[in-house]
Amino acid sequence: QVQLVESGGGLVQAGGSLRLSCAASGGPFSIHYMGWFRQAPGKEREFVGAISWTGVNTSYADSVKGRFTASRDNAKNTLYLQMNNLKPEDTAVYFCAATRRGYGPDVTYDYWGRGTQVTVSS
Repeated sequence: QVQLVESGGGLVQAGGSLRLSCAASGGPFSIHYMGWFRQAPGKEREFVGAISWTGVNTSYADSVKGRFTASRDNAKNTLYLQMNNLKPEDTAVYFCAATRRGYGPDVTYDYWGRGTQVTVSS
């Protein structure tokens, strides 16, 4: 059983940057594929990005491509999401998730964190 805890959210002005972290415990983090998702008020949860268990392969939603970067440190059991050039439409609760099935938007993720709020002001 993998437990995930996100941190690093907050309030930032448009054009600013934030780095989210996702600390994993309770399971073999290094062999799990990891994903980032977000949910804005009144909207469905959407895929943001994903990373393979080695960290070599990544996948991103078109809306964040070129601005967000996922990375991981398997020695620290931690996943990161570097978010640059933030826009008001990036405002949402951001969740990390883990799976052993593969990576990408269409994979079923088995473990989820509780999320961290990101608010981007215009």
